[in-house]
Amino acid sequence: MRATEQPPAQSPSPVPPDTTPDPDPDFVLQRILVVEDLEDTRTSMRELFRVALNLEVDTAEDGQQALTMLGQKPYSLVITDLRMPKVNGMQLIEEIQNRKLPVTIIVTTGNGGVSDAVKAMRMGAYDFLTKPADPEHLIVLVQKALRARALQDEVTALREQVRGRHTFRNVLSKSPKMHDVFELIGHVAPTQSTILIVGETGTGKEQIARAVHEASGAHRSGPFVPINCAALPDTLLESELFGHEKGSFTGAATQRKGRFEYANHGTLFLDEVGDVPASMQVKLLRVLQERKFERIGGSETIEIDVRVIAATNRPLEKMVKDGIFREDLYYRLNVIKIILPPLRERPEDISVLAAHFTQKYSRPGQPPALIQPDAMQILLEYDWPGNVRQLENAIERACVTAKNGVILASNLPADLVKTNSSGKSQMQVDLARSLPEQLSELTASFEERYLRRALKKTRGHVGKCARISGLSRRSITDKIAHYQIDKKEFKQD
Repeated sequence: MRATEQPPAQSPSPVPPDTTPDPDPDFVLQRILVVEDLEDTRTSMRELFRVALNLEVDTAEDGQQALTMLGQKPYSLVITDLRMPKVNGMQLIEEIQNRKLPVTIIVTTGNGGVSDAVKAMRMGAYDFLTKPADPEHLIVLVQKALRARALQDEVTALREQVRGRHTFRNVLSKSPKMHDVFELIGHVAPTQSTILIVGETGTGKEQIARAVHEASGAHRSGPFVPINCAALPDTLLESELFGHEKGSFTGAATQRKGRFEYANHGTLFLDEVGDVPASMQVKLLRVLQERKFERIGGSETIEIDVRVIAATNRPLEKMVKDGIFREDLYYRLNVIKIILPPLRERPEDISVLAAHFTQKYSRPGQPPALIQPDAMQILLEYDWPGNVRQLENAIERACVTAKNGVILASNLPADLVKTNSSGKSQMQVDLARSLPEQLSELTASFEERYLRRALKKTRGHVGKCARISGLSRRSITDKIAHYQIDKKEFKQD
């Protein structure tokens, strides 16, 4: 954190000029600033926080000095009196809000100033207390305020990650696996090669397709045109892709262009391409090979310059072997393959995405909800079979049901709370079976879950997993084999 070398020059206004330093993303120290015109009160509060909470405490004798100090270094908490010379407490709060300083404010007031304290809270103060303050109550209030500040700082840091180095063409990730995907997109963007995106449902295949299109902007001036191949019947899919002439079939009252024409000089995204029926696969193959086609009921040949990006969550190789999907079409689509890892293989993205979704679903005019640590732990331990889409739905629900802008574990969907990190339901008591038998199963279930969490934390490193668990490396290896755990799913490529 850079500090201002010299105090700013005095301004004619009671409020000094803004000398706020650049934010330091690595700042973790919680520092308190006590603003009080009575020296005895300043000294007693400073010593109380140093001894009881082991915190770094600075003091200022009025609001003007406090603003100068706030411009020189960061503080987590400001405890200020309301009635002071030069710049009073109300002016201090107003200027802190105007500068958008990331600091929590507690105000102190005499017995007759409760109405002023309430006004200060409406201006953004966290809480207030009357003088003389009870030391125990003051310590509890400060601890509570610092915990709230820490949560806000964590969410702010995550949002900075979202807006900064972890964003690629509106795709959010800090996973090395996804960064490899981003690098591949950068390589293929200038080309015309057909791309096949493979991944589980909800992994964001369309987002990646849009990222490819945006990265190709300097080379392809046309639009991004998506179509879900699984959502349309055979006859309508053909018309949607290739268009039709007037009178070519019942209901064709006018000529209509197809998606291929609309995507000329741009990108056509064929979502769920594994659901294209056999009759359409032949026609699709012809267009990919010749880059031309005719509308339904027409004879005019239309030439196109379109990049095709296809996506599927189905195993096309197996479908080819089973005779369900044409082999020649598969190879025509699979020129460049992009494999999207599921969310469970990139757990570092959960907190980043959760912070993004709380911002997306925040109430109008209100700051995004804060995710309590116990709720975040549930998010981090869940396996997310529905991937990013399921996470987004969970956060949307939590934001709607959260009270006072705080997401608790109870605000999350019930299936997240009831299911452990391996995706298995908690064991139920069965009186028809013996207690030792059920205890043995419960122990094994816990042991497997423990190993999976340890392997996730260590990225599949057996030695580090052994150190965490307190077991030998050989014991960990034997247990991994016993529970048939694939270490590769925890490793980064």
